[in-house]
Amino acid sequence: MTRLLIIGPPGSGKGTQAEHVARHFGVPAVSTGDIFRSNVSRRTDLGNQAADYLDGGSFVPDHLTNALVQDRLREDDVRHGFLLDGYPRTAPQATELDDMLAAQGHVLDVVIELQAPDAELEERMRRRALEQGRTDDTIEVFRRRLDLYRRQTHEVVSVYAGRGILVSVDGSGEPGAITGLAIAAVEQFLAAPRPPS
Repeated sequence: MTRLLIIGPPGSGKGTQAEHVARHFGVPAVSTGDIFRSNVSRRTDLGNQAADYLDGGSFVPDHLTNALVQDRLREDDVRHGFLLDGYPRTAPQATELDDMLAAQGHVLDVVIELQAPDAELEERMRRRALEQGRTDDTIEVFRRRLDLYRRQTHEVVSVYAGRGILVSVDGSGEPGAITGLAIAAVEQFLAAPRPPS
């Protein structure tokens, strides 16, 4: 019954780490990025709406993202836990997620924040663009996303830090080592005694 969230700037390895950490805790990884890209490639109504935002380096508007995530969190495979990757990205989305979970009688257990220097993030983005041929991975789009992260998503980090459920992990270096650090940080947090709510 573990409900996790992973957050961090573009290029911080959220997708890679989400898969490994989710597998360790036996919960599905729920990535809004994958859902958006799938919809764009299949030219669904949502995908067509999302494409303009994604290609320009902007976030998909909250009302579209919220509806998509809400539907996903009603599916059977996430009933006993999940690891969210890419949501919430804004303070209003964080409030929306609280409401979605509260309606099911749940709360987030732990939020993992990946941290890495800008130069390393940019180099990872360049490699990913070459390896995966992703049209949304350009320097201009990357820098716009990093700016948006700092202006919007960092506020989400502050919200969860204020609740005392944020664990920060050094996202520099080799992916396997980062996974180990993230798992250890979550396990240590979950094992620590909690004050009564």
